[in-house]
Amino acid sequence: MGGREFAMTAELELSGIDVDTSAPVLVTGATGYVAGWIIKGLLGAGVTVHAAVRDPKNTAKIAHLVDMAETSRGDIQFYRADLLAEGSYTEAMTGCGIVFHTASPFVRAVDDPQRDLIDPAVKGTTNVLSGANEVASVSRVVVTSSCAAIYTDAVDCENAPGGTITEEIWNTTASLTHEPYSYSKVLAEREAWRIADDQDRWRLVVVNPSLVIGPAQGPDPTSESFAIVKQIGDGTMRMGAPQMGMGVVDVREVARAHIAAAYLPEAHGRYIVSGHNTDMLELAQSLRPRFGRDFPLPKRALPKFMVWLAAPFVGLSREFVAKNVGHVWRADNAKSQRELGVTYRPMQESMEDMFSQMIERQALAS
Repeated sequence: MGGREFAMTAELELSGIDVDTSAPVLVTGATGYVAGWIIKGLLGAGVTVHAAVRDPKNTAKIAHLVDMAETSRGDIQFYRADLLAEGSYTEAMTGCGIVFHTASPFVRAVDDPQRDLIDPAVKGTTNVLSGANEVASVSRVVVTSSCAAIYTDAVDCENAPGGTITEEIWNTTASLTHEPYSYSKVLAEREAWRIADDQDRWRLVVVNPSLVIGPAQGPDPTSESFAIVKQIGDGTMRMGAPQMGMGVVDVREVARAHIAAAYLPEAHGRYIVSGHNTDMLELAQSLRPRFGRDFPLPKRALPKFMVWLAAPFVGLSREFVAKNVGHVWRADNAKSQRELGVTYRPMQESMEDMFSQMIERQALAS
């Protein structure tokens, strides 16, 4: 990766955040994409991390976290937990001052949206935050939500006041049959605020990222982001990329936002964490200067009518195409910059780091 290698080996940049190392913290979904960078930042600051995973005995799955701890100031301890099992997180949470709840599926193609998306998101949130009610040491809970809890389709952004989504807006257009992933994020975040509002001992802070891009800490990331970037690079979009409005943000900025949300005294409410208002074609074109000679990256926009015709064959609904392709996505990230101190790196840097890593791990072949 040449000059980019530093981005993977350096500690997460946490200037301006006074990280309290006197109590351990819990991170749910510890082997996940965002969680990996949160844990890296916490370990680098000297925190003891209680990592909740499905199977602590799966050494291959947690090896990168073990290695990370061995070269950091902090320590890591693993706990078995299940999103759907009531009380599953109590042991891991005991003694923790902060809870980071990142565990939630991010996939588009599922057989049963209720079982595969809604239940893990909502019941998992209920179990984790109800556990916080039972564990007296917890003073703050940071939940990873999504901009999907604010909007469903890019046309919703255009229809928002000023054509821009803000933290005051809630998604009212997703459903079990239209963008069930977005629906799962709405329901889960609503449940988080319901539980938080029913007590006054711990504070809830919610991070709402747009599409997360950038390199992963884990060896086999399952985030939908990697599936999208693979399609950009493997020739799937060689005839053109749809101009589908979206926001993107580097995973390292998302991780920093979580840690700031946990430790800055004034952090409160929801935070849109999104670095760039863009579309699928722009995302692909950001890779062309460095990788255009070796990979079949799209050079032009795919006409909307062609995307509409092909939609059912590539796992998209024609309603989704109508409401996203050719529509501008715009979000206001001022609160994250002002209150959490987040600064956003160039989109090209994030995409190049991500793409380089995928090549090295043979997820892409030139």
